[in-house]
Amino acid sequence: MVNPNVQEDGENQRIISPFAQTTSTVQPKRSRDGTSVALWIVSSLLVLIVLGIVAFFTFKYLNDPFRTLPTFPMDKYLADYRPLAGGKFKADLKVSNDLGWKPDVGHLMVFTVQDDSHALVVLIPPTLSGIFFTKGQNYQISLEVREGGLVYADSCEKE
Repeated sequence: MVNPNVQEDGENQRIISPFAQTTSTVQPKRSRDGTSVALWIVSSLLVLIVLGIVAFFTFKYLNDPFRTLPTFPMDKYLADYRPLAGGKFKADLKVSNDLGWKPDVGHLMVFTVQDDSHALVVLIPPTLSGIFFTKGQNYQISLEVREGGLVYADSCEKE
């Protein structure tokens, strides 16, 4: 019997692969170093951008002085201010009028609460005198109810 995979060389027989005479159709593996490095760089940049955005908003949220304060209860204040005395609140207010200013005391301002049509008189201390209030502007203000029911502003941010 003749075996086509065996080649006789005198006394030695060599075994030849049946695929020895064929050409390969499989492409050799190419190096992808350039694309993999670029992919890593782009992926890293995207991760850094996302982390930067998350850090920015987290930092902004944690530095918000108004986030822990309860909303100013206008109805309770109008009914009786005494239970609210000494309490600190936040309120979204709109400037209605300026009642006057004294250098040692501060501005006495009239605001309207955005959820209510009632007027609220707030004393803006001299420490916040750098803020220029214009009628119709909206502010987020940290308020404190003090003696006699007068409402004092502790901090103020324009919306």
